[in-house]
Amino acid sequence: MQPGTATAPISKRRLRAGEILSGIAVLFLLFDSVIKVMVIAPLTSILGAILLTGYLGGAVATHVRIGSPLFIHILFPIYIAALLWGGLFLRDDRVRTLLTPRT
Repeated sequence: MQPGTATAPISKRRLRAGEILSGIAVLFLLFDSVIKVMVIAPLTSILGAILLTGYLGGAVATHVRIGSPLFIHILFPIYIAALLWGGLFLRDDRVRTLLTPRT
C-alpha cells in the first residue's frame, strides 16, 4: 500500500463475521486432531464404502453416457471400487459374514 492512501474502516459486523468464520475453521481442525489422538475405531467404514461406491457408479454412468474409452475411463472407477471393497472385506468381519455364501 502506498503511503498517504486512506483505507475505509472495517465495520464491526464484518469484523465479527470474519472472526466467526475463522473460529469455525479452527474448531474443525481442533476436532480433527482430537479424533486422531483418541484413536477411535473406524465404525463408519461400511457406510463410507457404500457412499464411495455410489459416487464411483456415477462416474461410470457419466463416462458411459459421453462415450469415453472403455479401459481408460469407464472401468477405472470399477477397479477402485473393487479395491475398496476388497480391502474392507479383508479388514472387517461384518462384511465377510455378509458377502460369504452360507452353506
